[in-house]
Formats: sequence, C-alpha cells, structure tokens
Amino acid sequence: MELQSFVAGQWRTGAGAGVALRDATTGEVIARASAEGLDTQLMLSHAREVGGPNLRRLTFHERAALLKSLARFLSDHKEEFYALSYATGATKPDSWIDIDGGISTLFVYASKGTRELPDGHVYIDGAVEALSKSGNFVAQHLCVPLEGAALHINAFNFPVWGMLEKLAPSLLAGVPAIVKPATQTSYLTERVFRRIIESAILPAGAVQLLCGGVGELFEHLTCQDVVAFTGSAPTALKLRQHPAVSANAVRFTAETDSLNSSILGPDAGAGSAELDLFVREVVREMTVKAGQKCTAIRKALVPAAHAPAVLDALRAALAQVVVGDPRLEKVRMGPVASLSQRREVLEQLARLMREAELICGGADRAQPLGADADRGAFLAPTLLYCRDARGARAVHSVEAFGPICTLLTYERVEDAIGLARQGGGSLVGSIFSADDAIAARLVLGLAPYHGRILVVNQHCARDSTGHGSPLPHLVHGGPGRAGGGEEMGGIRGVLHYMQRTAVQGTPDLIAAASGRWVRGARERDPGVHPFRKPFGALAIGDTFHSGERQVTLEDIERFAELSGDRFYAHMDEVQAARNPLFGGRVAHGYFLVSAAAGLFVDPDFGPVLANYGIDNLRFIKPVKPGDRIRVRLTCKEKSLRAGAGYGEVRWDTAITNQQGEAVANYDVLTMVSESAAPAQS
Repeated sequence: MELQSFVAGQWRTGAGAGVALRDATTGEVIARASAEGLDTQLMLSHAREVGGPNLRRLTFHERAALLKSLARFLSDHKEEFYALSYATGATKPDSWIDIDGGISTLFVYASKGTRELPDGHVYIDGAVEALSKSGNFVAQHLCVPLEGAALHINAFNFPVWGMLEKLAPSLLAGVPAIVKPATQTSYLTERVFRRIIESAILPAGAVQLLCGGVGELFEHLTCQDVVAFTGSAPTALKLRQHPAVSANAVRFTAETDSLNSSILGPDAGAGSAELDLFVREVVREMTVKAGQKCTAIRKALVPAAHAPAVLDALRAALAQVVVGDPRLEKVRMGPVASLSQRREVLEQLARLMREAELICGGADRAQPLGADADRGAFLAPTLLYCRDARGARAVHSVEAFGPICTLLTYERVEDAIGLARQGGGSLVGSIFSADDAIAARLVLGLAPYHGRILVVNQHCARDSTGHGSPLPHLVHGGPGRAGGGEEMGGIRGVLHYMQRTAVQGTPDLIAAASGRWVRGARERDPGVHPFRKPFGALAIGDTFHSGERQVTLEDIERFAELSGDRFYAHMDEVQAARNPLFGGRVAHGYFLVSAAAGLFVDPDFGPVLANYGIDNLRFIKPVKPGDRIRVRLTCKEKSLRAGAGYGEVRWDTAITNQQGEAVANYDVLTMVSESAAPAQS
C-alpha cells in the first residue's frame, strides 16, 4: 500500500517511488512511504491558524474529555492494530506494550487533566507572590498554551505508543501536533492515525501526519513551536543545531539512545529472591521488542562474588527463549525491525566483543521458529561478559540496539555507581537489593545521571512495572547522552507546551487574569448565603462574613474531652506558660477549624452536597480563652465536573480574632450541585 500523509485536513500521497517498507519476519514489501512534494509550510500554517484556535477554545477539562473519548475509540480497534503490528517484528506481548500502553497513556492524561487541571484556560503555577507591604501589588506565575505547532518526531521501535505518549500532553495543553513517525514502521502509525481521523473526535487541525522525510519543515519553525524528538543522539544533535531552532530558541526536547544499567546489590547472593528477580528482569529486557528499547538493560552490574551464579542463571534462562515468527504462540522473541537494523546491531556487537567475551548468542543468525532465517531480521539473545569493567571503553559508549547485554562485575557499591555513570547519562537504572541502606546509597549516587531509578525487592516485585516501562505519571528522559529532555511526567509534560509568564499587578488584576480569587481582591456580595447558590450561580469573589464567637476555657476542655487531645499547651496552665510560643493555655487549632465551620455553614438542605477536604491549612496566631473569632469565606475557584451534576468549589477561608489579626488560613473544598435543590436518589 502507498502510505499517505494527512496535510491540512486532507490525505495526500508523496511523489516518487518512496521507500519500500518490509515485514521484519518475511522480508515482504508491505508498504511504500514518501513525503516528497508535500507542503510542510502549509502544515505549520494549518496547525497555527486552524488547530491551535480550535484547541485553545476548549478548557483543560474539555480537552481531557476528548482524550478519553479517543482512548475508548482506539480500544475498539486494537485487534486491527495487533494484526499489523506483527509485521514490525513484535510479538503479542510486545504489541501490548506499544498499543495498549499508548492507549493507556491517553486515559491517564484524560484523568489527570480532569483531576489536576482547572476547568479553564489558564494554569496557575505556584502561590501569589507579595511584592509590597500594603498587599496592593502582587505577582502570579501563569501558564498559557504556546500558539504554534508541536512537531513530534518518533522512533521506529514504538510506532503507536511513541505517537500517543507525545500527543496526550500536547493536546491537553492546547497545542496542535504534526506527527512524524520513523519511516521504517510508519505503516502501523498511519493505520492508527487513520482511525483517529475517522473518529472525528478531535477538532479540525489538531493533528496532522507526515510519512517520510521532514523536507523544509524545520526552516519555518518559530519561537511558538515545539520539537519533541525520540531517536539517536547524532540525529538529535543535528536537529538541535538547525539554524531555525537556534535563531528562534525553539523548544526542543530529546529522548535519545541510552546505556542503561541494572545493579544487583551485594546482599543478593545465590538463592536470594533478589538475584532471581534480577536475572528475570535482565532476560526480559533483552528479549522484549528484541531488545529494541531505549530503556533496555545494556549493562548488568553484579558483585564479583556473585558473578558465577548470575552467569549460570542467565545462560540457562536465555537458552529457553524461542526466537521466530512473532505470530506463533510459542515464540517469545521476534526479529529486529529490519535487515538493515540487524546489520547495524551486528556492527556494534563486533565492537563490544573486542572487550567482552561471548557467553551465549552471537553473530550467527538464530534458527527462527516458523520463519526463514535468510529473509527475516533475526538475532539470538546475546550475553557478553566484560572482565575488565574499569578499563573498558566500548562497553560504556556503544549501544547495540538489539537483544544484547554485557555483564560487568564490581567490588564496592561506589564502584557500581561509577560504572553505571560511565554511560554519560541514562534514561533509567534499576537496583535489586533487599538492603534499603545499600539501595538508598545507590539511588543517590545514580540520581544525577539518571532520569528514572527503579528499586526492586521481593516485597514490591509483584507490583513493579519493570525496568524498561516508562509511565505517563513519571518523567521519561535523562541527562547527557539520554538527550537532556523530559517527556510525560504527569502535568509536567503538559507544561512543556505552555509558556510560563510572571504577571504583576493588583490582586484584582491577578484574579481577573487567572480566574482564581486572591486575597486583597474585591469581594462580591452574593445577596444570599453563598451556600444557597447552585454551582452556575456562584461567582468568583462571592463572600460571606460571619458573626463572632468567643472562645472559652470550657470550649477548650470540652474539645479535649471529646477528641482525646490533652496536649499540655491546651490543658496545663503552668506548663503552657513555659512555652515561648504560647505563654499560657491556648485553644486547639482543630477546634478553631470546627468552630469556624459552625460560623459559616448554612445547615439546611441545598446545593452544597459535601465538604471533601481542606487544603493549605496554616495556624498563624494562637487563640486564648476570652478571644473572639470570626470567619471570612470567599468563592476562590470553580471546576465543573461535566455530566456529574455538580462542580467542585474552592473557598478561601480566613479566621481572624477581635483585633482583626489572622488566626488561621485555609481552603475549604466542597461539591456543589448544578441545581438549587439536588434530586434525592
């Protein structure tokens, strides 16, 4: 089939014969791809002028809802994607990581967008900064979407996950994307992308697809555009140095090749659960996706005393791996993505074997089950053993992007840290140890050189997501050789596509720009108690001022009796007088919060459904018997839960004493019905 690109809302075929794309198992040509003659400048213009405005018109929650709908739609087409994924060399479990993993990332970002982002268009970063004693001049950091396009350049090894893990945060941020898959496996990306377009879930211009080379696209990038790249370090360097990227300070994040290490702790000797878990993980990382993972274990570091046991266990486990046609149920590892990829891996293997001896596997082609060894890109899982870990060079610099791992030994924990760090920056490192003190030393030693660190022992192994599994909740990236970038990481990934701006002005201005009331801004008289107003009628700034309540010694003692909190500062005048903070008995802080609720709560049935928490509680000044307190309650922020029949309302709450001095500040969180009288179930 002739692959097409999706340009400015139309499917278009590139000129020329294009590149022949072959089934990794059979060598059969299954598609051709070309982007020759396509107008990449038009793609950027369409993203900026059509896609961006359409996405920015929606709130974060509305964009999150689109991601959820898209994830559900793609879930219904998974079997179609699985059938085509076999051509990439992926087994069914490999495809599960790629296809289901990508769809799962959409679901996670949909959930995070709803729970962690406001139902608005502006993300508030941090607290209000006071810039004057009077409080009339303040500042707030706000994040808004960039108004360009996100260019997503993906690698060949994960044609579905690679696309979706970049799309999720970009679309949630409100930035349209141009997806550029690696040509080698772009036939699978194109198939999934076609279903995305057919779903008609995303607004016009939100996504475009470029199958083939990027042409002159980089020439037209501006300061509002973003490049997110996954691939080789040399290619990343070349793109970073493009004149347009440099001149316009185009945001560029890269996730590149990485020499990742897994370390067996010195406590994990023969017969230990941790040694068995380590061996299992190394074998899995060597064979999943035929070792074609940027997070795969390339260096297995073991204590010298444990090396014989580990080598025997790895040799035995690798001997059980069945290599062959990934469509067959018995096959555990398929081919690498192409014959050219196989040749490249073997070239790197030859360099490694100058420093390390072959334990099993090697350059000889595997005898694949149900496939032709001459036509398919098969390799045997290959284990090397480097006896001179310190003197080695290639082992710490050459990545054979296939089913190849080198075992190295160390004497001291510090030696293991040094060997792992010689990779020059890695995406992930893992530690297998039952000794938390040793594991902690390793973690802190590895952290400056790693984007993620996994620690496994027998107690968490069953729940562990594994060494090589990036998660949407966690950052995916690493320093130095790993590219120096970050992807995903929850909302951190969304903010990469947004501009953080420091806004200075009056509290009223900050409230108007951010959509969140701030202290010092004007209060609104709601006309009735704000708890009587349904969600839609509530306005930011609606404020209730309570009457006073005097705090008595009897209140303090009754609360102590009821709660069981008999801390001396509340109950013993002599000892409390010795406390430099109080100088005598004081009311319980939690009594003050409870008493404040009694002052501001409207008790009758109405729109307020529940109080579900308190945020940012701070006790500022002690309250002594005889003091009088009052409460100011202000509608600070609203977030509608679409389809739920209610919204969440954050109330800025301040308790003051008879002198007008602040006693406590906090946010009260409530669920408020969309109707004045919520229906009873």
